Amino acid sequence: MRIIVTGSSGWLGQRLSAALRAGGHRVTGLDMVAGPETQVLGSVANRSVVDRVFAFGADAVIHTAALHQPDLRKATARAFVDVNVTGTLNVLEAARAAGCTRAVLTSSTSLMIDAALASGRAEAAAFLDETHGPLTPRNIYGVTKLAAENLARLFAEGGMTVAALRLARFFPTDDPAIALIRGDNLKALEFLHRRLTVEDAVAVHIAALERAPQGYSTYIVSAPSPFSPDEAVELKRNAAAVIARHFPDAPDLFAARGWTLPRTIDRVYDSALVRRELGFAFTTDFATVLDAMRQDAPLPFAVPA
Repeated sequence: MRIIVTGSSGWLGQRLSAALRAGGHRVTGLDMVAGPETQVLGSVANRSVVDRVFAFGADAVIHTAALHQPDLRKATARAFVDVNVTGTLNVLEAARAAGCTRAVLTSSTSLMIDAALASGRAEAAAFLDETHGPLTPRNIYGVTKLAAENLARLFAEGGMTVAALRLARFFPTDDPAIALIRGDNLKALEFLHRRLTVEDAVAVHIAALERAPQGYSTYIVSAPSPFSPDEAVELKRNAAAVIARHFPDAPDLFAARGWTLPRTIDRVYDSALVRRELGFAFTTDFATVLDAMRQDAPLPFAVPA
């Protein structure tokens, strides 16, 4: 298959392009930054650049290019609209003109978080699945990612099969908004409710490309959580106790590393639909992380040197 990958020099796009190529596909990459998987340099916000990459020929497109949450500190609202909205429209229009039948859009769980949930004032953890709504994103990043999803839905109504993947956290950098727990301690804990590895992020894009049903689909993508909605209040009030109930040796394993368990968890992303509908199996969850800790093995989310 001839596949266009936007954002092909990024943390996800470069690995995804390499995996697709290893699977026998012909991949053409587009990115503003040069890289080993990028053939065309430029922005998705520039329609002539997008047309140039599709001129290589395409049966499908995986659109990962975007401004992200960390860009809120340096990019203007207009830049977010130009890249995340206009850029998505450019990619989808070029894909349709090239005769592409399938598209996968990298979206974000961030668009599901409104100001009330972000404030942390709720008395119970929110369990979020694809039915959650109405969606009222709290910042320009979420607003533009939701707009991109809606554009993708319109193109699916026109006959293209499109899957939007709302990925939880998979980048190696810390969230600067979280100050109490950082680094590997934080990442390990996030596998309980809001993280996946970049390897699983790559694999789920390929699964969506191959198996997404005809029309438009949206999937939350986050490592399976051990928690259930009947634990929502306790998760908000005493998350460490809930974790210890599910994983009795977790407190000792964390303490041995000088790590801490969280006092509270405010949200849990439910990835049951992507596992059920696409048959997707995550390779890493919190139990996998604990297994590595018990064996003093490399953590499954460690960034290679």
